[in-house]
Amino acid sequence: MEVVNAVGRRKAAVARVYVSEGSGKITVNNREFEQYFPSSILQYVVKQPLSKLDVAEKYDIKLNLCGGGFKGQSEAARLAITRALIKIDPETKPALKAEGFVTRDPRAVERKKPGQPKARKRFQFSKR
Repeated sequence: MEVVNAVGRRKAAVARVYVSEGSGKITVNNREFEQYFPSSILQYVVKQPLSKLDVAEKYDIKLNLCGGGFKGQSEAARLAITRALIKIDPETKPALKAEGFVTRDPRAVERKKPGQPKARKRFQFSKR
């Protein structure tokens, strides 16, 4: 099996993933996975599609993450890994889709409007 690549996005974060056969090693931006995501919750989010299909020990994963924060990056990585796994074996798509891993979350920050301090917040109204 050659290297399979995919892209995942969430908010401002972009994740490029390269999946190859191996022993289950995950590298993020040339660093250890546990070092890049010290939070166990974020580690769990990234590994969700692998644990769902029971293939965590079957593939080596190299992730390039840029933009956004830790949460957005972890969810972008989850989407990228899901898309790569579907490229490898299209029969796994229904199982991953049922868990909601295939759908790209469209929510993003609303733009700031002119004449307002934030997107929806207004300046204080003065009657006189």
